[in-house]
Amino acid sequence: MTETQGLHIAVVGATGAVGQQMISTLEKRNLPIKKVTFLSSARSAGTKLSFKGEEVIVQEAKPESFEGIDIALFSAGGSVSKELAPEAVKRGAIVVDNTSAFRMDENVPLVVPEVNEEDLKKHNGIIANPNCSTIQMVVALEPIRQAYGLSKVLVSTYQAVSGAGAAAIAEMKDQARDLLDNKEIEPKILPVGGDKKHYQIAFNVIPQIDKFQDNGFTFEEMKMINETKKIMHMPELAVAATCVRLPVETGHSESVYIEVDQSGVTVDQIKDLLSSAPGVVLEDNPSEQIYPMPANAVGKNDVFVGRIRKDLDEDKGFHLWVVSDNLLKGAAWNSVQIAESLLKLGLVTVK
Repeated sequence: MTETQGLHIAVVGATGAVGQQMISTLEKRNLPIKKVTFLSSARSAGTKLSFKGEEVIVQEAKPESFEGIDIALFSAGGSVSKELAPEAVKRGAIVVDNTSAFRMDENVPLVVPEVNEEDLKKHNGIIANPNCSTIQMVVALEPIRQAYGLSKVLVSTYQAVSGAGAAAIAEMKDQARDLLDNKEIEPKILPVGGDKKHYQIAFNVIPQIDKFQDNGFTFEEMKMINETKKIMHMPELAVAATCVRLPVETGHSESVYIEVDQSGVTVDQIKDLLSSAPGVVLEDNPSEQIYPMPANAVGKNDVFVGRIRKDLDEDKGFHLWVVSDNLLKGAAWNSVQIAESLLKLGLVTVK
């Protein structure tokens, strides 16, 4: 599509699950777009995609692909980002990267707009999109941190299979059918494609996401720990995570225990805060069995919070249940939101 004035947006990894969600999100939002370029690996080049009713042919991502691009949304894997993001920046594009390639680089802002939008002003061409499970948690916690302080975060995640890609979803569905038909299954993907062992995900729970590190935590858990501290500018914050894969297709859930700095804070005060917090929807009425669930979060941009309780032993302790669509707020929507923030802050100009 071509308009006379607006931004030239590229989506790298356009044929993947997150890339598709990025395109869909761009269609629904009001960013001034004069042209889109969809990029992928050589294998997917030539695929025809639609954008606002017009056909767009996917091109192979190469350094020269980024000539004239204003904003490039990357979701094609860390190795692609490491190779091509600097090339895009050289050619004048601002990169919003959805991989872990640059997240902990001290020269790259790691941004969730509801939490630390101002960090975008320090970008040097590349902006990192945090891990999906980190994003939804910090959106829920930031209003509480601002009002009452925050000293400790303990999180256990219940993560959807879509976070491991389309092949993992297919494997889960195939396993479920085979197990119901009393057939043998041979897991090949989860918990980690490149790890030594693979386990069934259908009718099962796997307490491993990504590979284990020397400290006993997985890489996914360390991402949540380190990214939370960076986004909130709190290196001293006590954070621990246990990340678990469930046989749910889309929508991550999290059980979060926090300790605030102030004494005497009530559940109603926390609920009041979150009921008007940006990007948060409060779903918390136990008497009516109202609480967030991933099945209800699919296709929605918000972070849903419920089951808010004061700890029974620690006055400063609270428990929350946090749910969000991991492909939207956890990836595509947060990336497009960053692009909108760049425009809002005057960090990219419409030509």
